[in-house]
Amino acid sequence: MRKKIQLLAVAMLLAATSFAQVQWSADPAHTNARFSVKHLGISFVDGEFTKVAGTLEAKSAAGFENAAVNFTIDVNSVDTRVDARNQHLRTDDFFNAEKYPEMTLKSVSFKKVSGNKYKLLADLTIRDVTKRVVFDVVQNGGIITDPWGKTRAGFTATATINRHDFGLKYSDKLPSGVEAVASMVDIVVNTELVKN
Repeated sequence: MRKKIQLLAVAMLLAATSFAQVQWSADPAHTNARFSVKHLGISFVDGEFTKVAGTLEAKSAAGFENAAVNFTIDVNSVDTRVDARNQHLRTDDFFNAEKYPEMTLKSVSFKKVSGNKYKLLADLTIRDVTKRVVFDVVQNGGIITDPWGKTRAGFTATATINRHDFGLKYSDKLPSGVEAVASMVDIVVNTELVKN
C-alpha cells in the first residue's frame, strides 16, 4: 500500500512539473509598438504607442515554443511627434480612443520556425474589431541575466495590416485617387521580457 501511495505521489509531482508554466512580463521601459504608413503616396509617417503591457507564459524556462502571448496597448499613448496628428489619430477617423481606449493582442499559436525565428498567429483587436494576424518574430540575443540578476529575453515582432479591416475609416484621397493615408500599415513591436 505504501509503495502505491509513493508511486501516486511521484506521478502527481511529475504531472505538476509537466504543467508548470514560466511567467514573463514585458518591461514597460523597453517595450513599444511602432507603426509606419505611407502619406500622400510619396513618404512615410511613423509613430509609436508608448504604453504597452504584456505577458508571455512559456512551458519551460529554456524556450518559448507554444508560449501564450497577451499584450494590451493604451491607444491614448500614441505619439507621432506632432500633437495635432496625435489628436487626430485619437478621433473617430482612426482609433476613437475615447470609446476604445485599448488594443489587445492574444496569441492563437506561437511556433518556432528555425533558430531564433518564430511565427505568431494572434487575434488583434482594434476598435472592438478582432482579426487574426500573422507576425514574424525574432528573438534577439537569447536569454540573458542582466547586471541586477534578472532573467531577460528580447523579441521583435512585425506584421502588416489593412487599417480599414479594423474600422480606421479615414479615407481622404488626392485628385489622382491616391490615399492621403495608405490602407496598409506596417507594425513593429519591440519588447524586453523579464522572468517573474
